[in-house]
Amino acid sequence: MTALSVLDLMMIGEGNTFAITLTDAVALAKHVESHGYTRYWVAEHHDLPGIASSATTLLIQHLAAATTRLRVGSGGIMLPNHSPLVVAEQFGTLDTLFPGRIDLGVGRAPGSAGAAIRALRGDASERDFNRDLEKLTQYLADDGSQPVRAIPGNHSLPIWLLGSSPNSADMAARNGLPYAFASHFAPRFLMQAIEHYRTTFRPSAVLDKPYVIVGANVIAARHRADAELLATSHQQWVHDLYSGRPGPLPLPKEGFLQGLSDGDRHTLGQAMACTAVGDIEDVGNWLRQFIATTQADEVIIDARIHSSEARSLSYQIAAESISDLLG
Repeated sequence: MTALSVLDLMMIGEGNTFAITLTDAVALAKHVESHGYTRYWVAEHHDLPGIASSATTLLIQHLAAATTRLRVGSGGIMLPNHSPLVVAEQFGTLDTLFPGRIDLGVGRAPGSAGAAIRALRGDASERDFNRDLEKLTQYLADDGSQPVRAIPGNHSLPIWLLGSSPNSADMAARNGLPYAFASHFAPRFLMQAIEHYRTTFRPSAVLDKPYVIVGANVIAARHRADAELLATSHQQWVHDLYSGRPGPLPLPKEGFLQGLSDGDRHTLGQAMACTAVGDIEDVGNWLRQFIATTQADEVIIDARIHSSEARSLSYQIAAESISDLLG
């Protein structure tokens, strides 16, 4: 058995506003909750046009308040940008508001470029991620090891370590934490990282055996041609990002791939190697093979589709395509 979840970067579609994006996210969260999805994670980014997930904890609260059973959390909070005390207090508060429904996923990347990093951190020097992770754990445990307390106190809040390299896998394994690999945009080290995580995992007070989430892009529609057209929004956005022109999520564009050079198509193919595009049969076959290859406990899906209705349907089709595998 496996599980399906949602990763949302709060992409603002071309011609839309942030307010529309928030309304669409709530509609999607309610929709996937009714179709058996396990969790809905929001990813922290800053100073990237088209991505509106900077105030991550506020978005988590907004989505959790609109749903009833769905786990909601961060995929993730970029810990180098924040004081561990503030993160512990914010997520302890979220856990108090929505008991048993909040996930705290943390990453070591900044989720932004140089100028944004300096704006976030002020004059602070480079932080020690291992030490910050230790402090965060201690604050949440309220174990007295820190000179101040993170109000509202002790919380058995799940901490997930996020990453895209063997280094992050090693850290998750050594700390006995569940691990989420960002194969939806950085697939190169997927198999190496999750194999290392599993073979070196040390049981902890929070987890007795390895637990792996892998990321995938899934763009599904009732007909393959429709899905292929919808996928061009995501493809255009990635191509523009790699070309130094990040912006809102573009409208679908007929013939987009055919208009790229061989080199650009190769680069795009590498970045989006963990991607399924097609109808229910196409997507189901791809997901089954992906799960069999990775032996993942869970697949978290990023579906950057411009139309909110088509996006909701895509997530629904993904769940329907492997309904017999969902726990």
